[in-house]
Amino acid sequence: MKRLLLVLLVVLPCLAVKGVDLSQAFNNFACIKSNGYSFAIVRGYMSYGAVDTVGLQNLKNAKAAGLIGDAYFFPCYLSKIQFVSKLEKTATTQVNEFVGTFGEHFDDASEGLTWEELRAQEYGTVWLDVEFNPSTGCKWSTTDFTANCNFVKQLVSEFKARSKLVGIYSSKYQWETIMGAAGNCAQFTSLPLWYAHYDNSASFSDYSKYSFGGWTTPSIKQYTGDTTLCSVGVDLNYY
Repeated sequence: MKRLLLVLLVVLPCLAVKGVDLSQAFNNFACIKSNGYSFAIVRGYMSYGAVDTVGLQNLKNAKAAGLIGDAYFFPCYLSKIQFVSKLEKTATTQVNEFVGTFGEHFDDASEGLTWEELRAQEYGTVWLDVEFNPSTGCKWSTTDFTANCNFVKQLVSEFKARSKLVGIYSSKYQWETIMGAAGNCAQFTSLPLWYAHYDNSASFSDYSKYSFGGWTTPSIKQYTGDTTLCSVGVDLNYY
């Protein structure tokens, strides 16, 4: 037993996979890879209700450098925006805009693949960014937490209808603020969770203290925010 424990202590740290997320235009992902990072999560949809074409190019650049690529989707909560003739941007509209630009890269051959295998494709997961939205006309409701939860459900349904693997990005504080309490809206536990807690520790050991939304096990941790790597602003992540 002692020998087995020693093997586990040696092997498990080697299984850690680190990556970055970013929103700035960047083309030197080879530098990021050479620093020991294996995946990049690019911004695919912006908080004011528009596709991020910079993110699309970042995704292509990251893949060309040999990184795993995902995208995060910062939704605009039922916004009314001038440049769309003040028409309400529903969950369907926003997802259609994203898919229309980033495309649908899954096919029948994707069925039965694990989460890790799917992420190794051109872009594996679309992460719904559930956090404070600073954009005018796009802010989450501060009183109707059920409506906020329902909007996330609509987004998830729209992505699933397009055979996309979808996950949730948030933190305990953000979830409490948007959903009313840490335990509210516990309807997405079948989806992977990417949570934020900036303790500079590439480990899930903190999650039991910062859990929310009914998830018992996270998939990715954003452990360092707003840092610089290879001369670009990034957040650091671990799984």
